[in-house]
Amino acid sequence: MTALNTTLVFGASGQLGQCLTQVAQERNLNGLISPPEAQANILNPNGLRSLFEQHRPAYIINCAAYTAVDKAEDEVDLARRVNRDGVENLARLCGEFGTTLIQISTDFVFAGTGNQPLVETDAPTPISVYGLTKLEGEQVIPGLAPKYFIIRTSWLYSEFAGNFVKTMLKLGRERDELRIVWDQVGTPCYAIDLAGCILHIIESQSQAYGLYHYSNEGLTSWYDFATAIFELSGLPVKTIPIRTAEYPTKATRPAYSVLDKTKVKQALGVAIPHWRTSLRTCFERLS
Repeated sequence: MTALNTTLVFGASGQLGQCLTQVAQERNLNGLISPPEAQANILNPNGLRSLFEQHRPAYIINCAAYTAVDKAEDEVDLARRVNRDGVENLARLCGEFGTTLIQISTDFVFAGTGNQPLVETDAPTPISVYGLTKLEGEQVIPGLAPKYFIIRTSWLYSEFAGNFVKTMLKLGRERDELRIVWDQVGTPCYAIDLAGCILHIIESQSQAYGLYHYSNEGLTSWYDFATAIFELSGLPVKTIPIRTAEYPTKATRPAYSVLDKTKVKQALGVAIPHWRTSLRTCFERLS
């Protein structure tokens, strides 16, 4: 078994946290530690300090976040405490202990009003509370933790936890017809692939610190993504394309949030599969 530098995972019970555990086991990597959630509350600075003093981690992976996009419009303070203040607590300790922080962020920091893949230097203009608070979390890091990787991702799914793929499969077993938005375009990200990228950063001990975009290759709409899911599953579901205006939500979603992955591929040497390839892989694991 290969030993990683001691790495603490926050939000380990969530989708990406479970994928990190899975990939570490498959790669026979030792050193990934998921503290009990009672001890790993990112809003408890004293508890965090105890963890840092106990483990002296080389890396922190922060998967903990407030991700209820629509509820955040009403729970602004709670979303900000988790997505900004919790990140600030971690970043301050990372700076003090010389720890590298790997922070997971989102395509929701962008308005999505363009039609070109989004690069890391594009100005973020969030249009939802969720996107705004995640951006605020990004912004507190550089002044506190000089060694950091911020990784923005999009449309995350896997065989773990709740996500669009599993929701479509559930609905597809219950209904023979579904109406799916077609005018929101982005790229799905298989969380197993993202976990692999994160562990690659740690294994390679990369010092190419900074902001990165990561999702799978290609682009699609939610409608085409759902159609691909039903084709692979064999469920006889009729999908009907609808506009965003026909499916109103409390929070506004980016209409175009395709992330450009040039930087992560060149600086970190990461190979990224096409979203259809990774979706097939996910189905193989689900079956």
